[in-house]
Amino acid sequence: MKVIVIGGGPAGMMAAISASQKGHQVTLIEKMSSLGRKLLITGKGRCNITSSLGMSKFIENTPTNGKFLYSCFQNFTNQDIIKFLKEQGLEVKEERGNRIFPVTDKSLDVLKCFTKKLKEQKIKIEYNTKVTELIVSEIQSAEIAEVKKGKNLKIVGVKTTNGVSEKIEKADRVILATGGKSYPLTGSTGDGYILAKKVGHTITELRPSLIPIETYDLATCKQLQGLTLKNVSITITDIEKNKKIYEDFGEMIFTHFGVSGPIILSASAHLTRYKNNQEKMKSRKIILKIDLKPALTEEKLEERILRDFNELKNKQFKNSLDKLLPQKLIQVIIKKSKIQENKKVNEITREERKKLVHLLKDFQIEVKGFRPIEEAIITSGGVSTKEINPKTMESKIVKGLYFAGEIIDVDSYTGGFNLQIAYSTGYTAGNN
Repeated sequence: MKVIVIGGGPAGMMAAISASQKGHQVTLIEKMSSLGRKLLITGKGRCNITSSLGMSKFIENTPTNGKFLYSCFQNFTNQDIIKFLKEQGLEVKEERGNRIFPVTDKSLDVLKCFTKKLKEQKIKIEYNTKVTELIVSEIQSAEIAEVKKGKNLKIVGVKTTNGVSEKIEKADRVILATGGKSYPLTGSTGDGYILAKKVGHTITELRPSLIPIETYDLATCKQLQGLTLKNVSITITDIEKNKKIYEDFGEMIFTHFGVSGPIILSASAHLTRYKNNQEKMKSRKIILKIDLKPALTEEKLEERILRDFNELKNKQFKNSLDKLLPQKLIQVIIKKSKIQENKKVNEITREERKKLVHLLKDFQIEVKGFRPIEEAIITSGGVSTKEINPKTMESKIVKGLYFAGEIIDVDSYTGGFNLQIAYSTGYTAGNN
């Protein structure tokens, strides 16, 4: 059988490998000049391959249509991707939060495993080629059983362009693995949604997931730009409803527009679901609370500050926080504490000290909204899961059309879960 895979990301590459291993003639079409561009930037260039958690936990960490992935996750597990990489000569390691990385800390080495296998399977790859149309035809009377099930169309090929000329390539099966709308420079520009919609598929609302957060207090964030806070805890709260939306512990970073980093990206996935769009967000007061010293209670933190103050009692307040805080944060804390920076430490009142303690345990920034969808790590929304067979990834509308990866309306939190979705759906689509 002639199989065409559209999209050379992890889902597309895995689909091509899987289909080829079933004995099919496979062509992988990629509109960029190289494969796996988005894979290369995952995990800050280190590639968080997957998670070591049990596969049931993958479903729990996939808030959008997680149960749809049950069969896929059983077909190709986290252990399967680790085995696949080891067979290509790449060992992995586990880090905090059950995250699996290549021992080399290079996403390029993960990509090399895929490209090595594609070459080994003699899979034809067409670079700098864009699919402009899925070619379908009506199912003939001999295939009437499919019509009764709701399918009256079948895939027969694709129309492509290389920017100079167009051509039609025949196919018995087509796997659509074009990614979402995030990081368009890697090739994820939403082309697949248009192709799927043209043949009758429903595209659910597209919105960013795992996206940096913009804040109102730009002056503070710009002053702290580039500062990474490790081992802090955050809480995001809807002040009007007095409702806690999300809480987490880990690493975050300040940017010129607001905040980012692992725990912020995970928070955004909850926040985008809580408030469906940025316009609605503007009508509510959403506060990000940062506990800069989560290991200490307010009482213990006050004791710590008292010890520092006793050692430095003749110094000015602005020179008394070096042991407690990163240098970049000190001026911001001084300003927010409203304690005069030139005040001698032994002149600071008990009330001022308690306000300082509270500030360190409850550093607040008001959330404005999200960065554009193009900056999201993952796109939430896509081809409706109601129109895809969860056991095979085949379209319920067009016979012979399959889906894999981010184009499907499924997305997870950070931690390697989204890449596992790509491998598992790609494997399942190619295998069927």
